[in-house]
Amino acid sequence: MIESYRENGYLLIRNFLSDNEIGELRTILNEFHRLWQQENAEFYQQQAVNSAYLTRNEFLNSEQRERLFQFIGSEKVMAVVKALLPKQPCFLNTQLFFNPVNKKQTNYWHRDPQYHLSIEQQQAALASFDVMHLRLPLLDEPGIELVPGTHKRWDSTEELQVRLEQDGHKNNQSLAQGKVIKLFAGDLLVFSANMIHRGLYGMDRLALDILFCPPEPSVIEFVREDCLPNNDILAEIEDNSAFVNTIKLKALN
Repeated sequence: MIESYRENGYLLIRNFLSDNEIGELRTILNEFHRLWQQENAEFYQQQAVNSAYLTRNEFLNSEQRERLFQFIGSEKVMAVVKALLPKQPCFLNTQLFFNPVNKKQTNYWHRDPQYHLSIEQQQAALASFDVMHLRLPLLDEPGIELVPGTHKRWDSTEELQVRLEQDGHKNNQSLAQGKVIKLFAGDLLVFSANMIHRGLYGMDRLALDILFCPPEPSVIEFVREDCLPNNDILAEIEDNSAFVNTIKLKALN
């Protein structure tokens, strides 16, 4: 499992969640999504494909929020995290992925760091640290298409032109090395944020992403404090180490 992730940049575990876990998470996230849509109606209608900061107290009540924290810090989830990020894994964020309202809206190849790093910084990031997505689809969906190994290597000419829409290319074009991974409710797909990837729209897409990272201050600074558990909730989490690591690093900045 560890070697597969290190070599390819992703890891797929089928049937990771039980039916009860799927049902409970879906109930919580459907409520978050309903309230988030109301608050962000224009953005949702125009272009949104995901939301973030699910663990803040804006849309979930205290019981729902605590249950989500408990799931993220469950021994089941953290066993995977610690296997792949053995040195002080830190909680970073949560996201919810869904289909765009506009059926003609296209998906897009990207590396997550491209939205806040220069080309040179993106290249350097491949040799430094890695942010890790744990994607948990709560309904069957088309999945993700990714380019294996690009978490460690830079783009080919074709990949760079498509990803950054250079020389007349569009970022939704097919890539020769793209690999489609269809996902079913209850699966777990772990993948590197550094790698070239794109979500595939269609079906009833509703997927929870939990993001973890190594103890890197330049990444931890993006963590919102209102998305972290308080001491009372921390005490109820099976393995709260990722939250504790983040809280300690935030306190140093």
